Amino acid sequence: MSNGSFVTAFILTGLPHAPALDAPLFGAFLVIYVLTVLGNLLILLVIRVDSHLHTPMYYFLTNLSFIDMWLSTVTVPKMLMTLASPSGRAISFHSCVAQLYFFHFLGSTECFLYTVMSYDRYLAISYPLRYTRMMSGRSCALLAIGTWLSGSLHSAVQTILTFHLPYCGPNRIQHYFCDAPPILKLACADTSVNEMVIFVNIGVVASGCFLLIVLSYVSIVCSILRIRTSEGRCRAFQTCVSHCIVVLCFFGPGLFIYLRPGSRDAVDGVVAIFYTTLTPLFNPAVYTLRNKEVKKALLKLKNGSVFSQGK
Repeated sequence: MSNGSFVTAFILTGLPHAPALDAPLFGAFLVIYVLTVLGNLLILLVIRVDSHLHTPMYYFLTNLSFIDMWLSTVTVPKMLMTLASPSGRAISFHSCVAQLYFFHFLGSTECFLYTVMSYDRYLAISYPLRYTRMMSGRSCALLAIGTWLSGSLHSAVQTILTFHLPYCGPNRIQHYFCDAPPILKLACADTSVNEMVIFVNIGVVASGCFLLIVLSYVSIVCSILRIRTSEGRCRAFQTCVSHCIVVLCFFGPGLFIYLRPGSRDAVDGVVAIFYTTLTPLFNPAVYTLRNKEVKKALLKLKNGSVFSQGK
């Protein structure tokens, strides 16, 4: 991507751990990855075949499950390769560019999507009578397209800023996947401007989205407190608890890594596990175990009544 780039491949150092833990870690992350893919595929299938789940909230949940499935796929298989053999640590320059782009593309799209989902919950609880009209199919589609386009643009900026620099010397990335902070340390040029722009870019997006989510839920709590019946308040809180859990699991580690001064390779690698590996696994569990409608749809799917219903 840059005329001064002489490095043709990078070496990923992987997670910091004792060599004796290679096999246990490989097994653990392989199980997590398989469960993540199967869990998100199951959510996509259930929402697709059960007509009762064809609502705005579950429309956005299908987008989230699709993102989580691929976000895990972008990082975990390569991490498994680094654990399986020393030769698996190598990654070509262009593959590294692609991994960084798709990681930030999916990650920032998920960031925008959480914001849209909080807005959807705000409208559902604050304006129940007008909700169906306000969140029409067209509105949902436009919001979803907007999150994907915004994520693509944000990631393109990150990728161009990172790989526009020359890389002509060291090629060992102190991480288990290609990410901007550890890669910039290998550049053969001053990276202060790039680091500042990336810091501001991520800061504006992540902090802005998180602030909008907080404002949405403050408004939601105010609306819930105005509900007269305790049963109504309980049901309204339950619809939002699962969203709050996954938002905290996603934004907490991300803000810690990208918005703090300095970078500690070992700490960053461990913390990154949360939003690259564990959050995509938690989302299907949280949205199914805490959601009565999804659990009913799963039972129907198990008994085969969903398919007969759709015919």
